[in-house]
Amino acid sequence: MNKPLQLLLMAWALGCAISVSAQSYLDESLTNEERARDLVSQLTLEEKVQQMVMNAPAVDRLNIPPYDWWNEALHGVGRAGIATVFPQAVGLGATFDEDLAYRVSSAIADEARAMYNAASKNDNYLRYSGLTFWTPNVNIFRDPRWGRGQETYGEDPFLTSRLGVAFVKGLQGDHPKYLKTAACGKHFAVHSGPERLRHEFDAIASPKDMFETYLPAFKALVDADVESIMCAYNRTNGEACCAHQTLLGDLLREQWGFDGHILSDCWAIVDFFAENGHGLAGGPAEASAMAVKSGVSLNCGDSYPALVEAVEKGLITEQEIDEALVKLLVTRFKLGMFDSDDSNPYNKIGQEVVNSPENRALAKEAALKSIVLLKNNGVLPMRNDFKRYFVTGPNAATINPLIGNYFGVNPNMVTFLEGIAGAISPASQVQYNTGTFLETANNNPIDWASPVAATSEATFMVMGLTGDIEGEEGAAIASEHYGDRLDYNIPQNQIDYLRKLKNGNDNAVIAIVTGGSPMNLAEVHEIADAVLLVWYPGEEGGNAVADIVFGEASPSGRLPITFPKSLDQLPAYEDYSMVGRTYKYMSQEPLYPFGFGLSYSKIEYGNLSVSANKIKEGEEVEVTVKVTNTGETETEEVVQMYLTDDEASVRVPFYDLKGVKRVNLEAGESTLVKFVITSDMLKLIDEEGVARLEKGSFTVSIGGSLPTQRSLDLGASSFVTTKLQLK
Repeated sequence: MNKPLQLLLMAWALGCAISVSAQSYLDESLTNEERARDLVSQLTLEEKVQQMVMNAPAVDRLNIPPYDWWNEALHGVGRAGIATVFPQAVGLGATFDEDLAYRVSSAIADEARAMYNAASKNDNYLRYSGLTFWTPNVNIFRDPRWGRGQETYGEDPFLTSRLGVAFVKGLQGDHPKYLKTAACGKHFAVHSGPERLRHEFDAIASPKDMFETYLPAFKALVDADVESIMCAYNRTNGEACCAHQTLLGDLLREQWGFDGHILSDCWAIVDFFAENGHGLAGGPAEASAMAVKSGVSLNCGDSYPALVEAVEKGLITEQEIDEALVKLLVTRFKLGMFDSDDSNPYNKIGQEVVNSPENRALAKEAALKSIVLLKNNGVLPMRNDFKRYFVTGPNAATINPLIGNYFGVNPNMVTFLEGIAGAISPASQVQYNTGTFLETANNNPIDWASPVAATSEATFMVMGLTGDIEGEEGAAIASEHYGDRLDYNIPQNQIDYLRKLKNGNDNAVIAIVTGGSPMNLAEVHEIADAVLLVWYPGEEGGNAVADIVFGEASPSGRLPITFPKSLDQLPAYEDYSMVGRTYKYMSQEPLYPFGFGLSYSKIEYGNLSVSANKIKEGEEVEVTVKVTNTGETETEEVVQMYLTDDEASVRVPFYDLKGVKRVNLEAGESTLVKFVITSDMLKLIDEEGVARLEKGSFTVSIGGSLPTQRSLDLGASSFVTTKLQLK
């Protein structure tokens, strides 16, 4: 062989070898980590750090398209176009139904895939077009002043854990190789206001409160293989959450074995060095190095490009950046973003699933199960053929009360006016008038509304809050407190208007209350004949309310958070101690207890029995209770089991939710409901945050609400109790 030909063949072989190497990350037979490491090895330092920012640019020479990591799916695909709008998260919490949460999130993931498939084919890589969803929010709604509490499942770690896990499983799917979408647990780990201070605040929580209240839901999500965790803006116990070695390194990575990627809340890294931030770093290079060294792979923000400078200054090594980026890219490989279309079955999901009839029906089911009946003097359910109905109030005919925050859009959002009008008899009349504004006094001397109410056999006053008043910093545009609600009351003009509607009116006045947090409903409860709390119920909210008021369905929602009588009953907002908070530690009588909600029927509990009245470590007992619908209406009952440690040596909850089951009961029907109590459920968390067993007596309470006298006084189902000895 002549020399020139030999050199030519050698060059060709070398080129082939380089080409094969360059395409190894496309080899679907390799593991996700092997593929990610191969891809990282081919990137320059500048390209690496750009891939660690939320809006990662394309790398044309490797045929890597751009990708924006930021997407939302709190109660439907948000901010991305037409999608099914489900009830806000706190409303889903009110269903106490983990199977429903799973079905809702599965439907959301289907729609997300369909939207992503369509966007990708059209080279649409805008924000909110991706598959990485920063959902669910499993922070504990410890204080009703927090405007973002609507994003959570309520105040209880057990309920939050169950619903959060179900939501993650639905979002991520059950394929052995691919994720349908990637879920994210947020905001790790102690984060619930104040919104105004979140960029500089230090949340101080005892080890007991950490492991008893703030951490269990995150641990449950990690055990359920959630793909990512978002660290919070604030500090916790002195360390910034996005550079928290104790939380991110020691606990999340080492003890819990979390192997997914960690991302910062948006522009949280800036808080490390901002003038009104945490004062931890001199600039973006130092701050970014701190975050990556703590395990944060993805920066929602624009600080991480300064990692190039950080390497030059010796603040971090390129190898440390590589390790962080590998974890991040593994997620993209799990989502099938570098595989052929035929390999990933989720690529076949089409647009027909988006806002499909099935998903609309599911949205209505979720809304129905979320609605909480707080008062009923007998006016509900009512006939749909009265001569005249009057619908009024600031939230009756707009979509804001349907959607809450982090919402999607839909061409058929059914308002409360539309739902009620669509459900009445053709022979009936319905009239509408706003009556008053959301929160501004109405100085118009003309009173058109009250006379109509007096001549209508039923008046529906749709009132309460919207996302303009409560929500996230910057999003609640009508809030004076950065989205928080430091005034616990409903705007006074709404109360005044409701009182005017009922004054001298013997006909029914029903208050339909929207909102995502506890509020002072004492006067509403006093004035109205019936009170329905409907949260932010989503696209089918109007139809769901109509079904409830006209008796097509019996209300079955339960409060996932305590409603105090006033903020005076609570500790200071900035105090993260759980003493005096939530149903577990609040000693004062609330307005409405956790777990409370009425139905149109009467439920009785009896024949409570345990398979053994003594239990040892490692054992379990079965608890059985008979639940009977003694009324005349088919209904669903939310059966709740609480445990109380009667003889603890440390502070323990008054009650501790440990079991929930939804049962459907025909009129007159009885069923046996079974729970299993394990010895682990009897563990207390001591002041050092250690879970341990103490021998002694425990009370087991089962009923349709928190087992307190206040629940009974408000008309909740009875409850039954028994004792269990830990030996």
